[in-house]
Amino acid sequence: MSTQEKEPMFSAKNRKFLLGPLSANNPVIVQILGICSALAVTVKLKPAIVMALSVMVVTAFSNLVMSLLRNGIPSRIRIIVQLVVIAALVILVDQVLKAYVYDVSKQLSVYVGLIITNCIIMGRVEAFALGNKPWPSFLDGIGNGLGYGLILVIVAFFRELFGSGQLLGWQIVPESWYAANGGFYYNNGLMLFPPMALIIVGCIIWLHRSYKKDLQEK
Repeated sequence: MSTQEKEPMFSAKNRKFLLGPLSANNPVIVQILGICSALAVTVKLKPAIVMALSVMVVTAFSNLVMSLLRNGIPSRIRIIVQLVVIAALVILVDQVLKAYVYDVSKQLSVYVGLIITNCIIMGRVEAFALGNKPWPSFLDGIGNGLGYGLILVIVAFFRELFGSGQLLGWQIVPESWYAANGGFYYNNGLMLFPPMALIIVGCIIWLHRSYKKDLQEK
């Protein structure tokens, strides 16, 4: 019997892998990765949530698979194997979305297929999964997927609320508030354009770095 103690599944170190990307090492607002999809799929909250879950699944399982295979892959074909694994997972996710949430799948259009080019996924496989055991790699994938998804959901929340007065298709702003009904409120159509997503992400980065003094440039 080995004299080494087995590390708990949710040790402090493993919790850091899982929770760190939510704030201190967020892939979008700290590493500035995955910005393109933040602009493209955040007009409404529902597609943003589905995209966030899809990326989390692909990131977690690509990390897991590549960690399991890391000792048997020749370095010269490393990138090819990574792309094959990620592409297979993306195809699987795309088929599940078409089977169960077809309307959202149509809204996401080509962006689900483009998950394979998401630099967060390739980055975590290269920087983490190829040098760590399967369980920490899986947690790292979930954590980075959640960190990415958190920003998407925040951006989509503000864009849908102020752009159309709705959230998840439910009318939030009362109809009586609108100017057409004698009220004072107008939907902000600018929120529905991609540049507003970039502005909201920029505001989130500014707020985050105001709080996290260690991320401020000297």
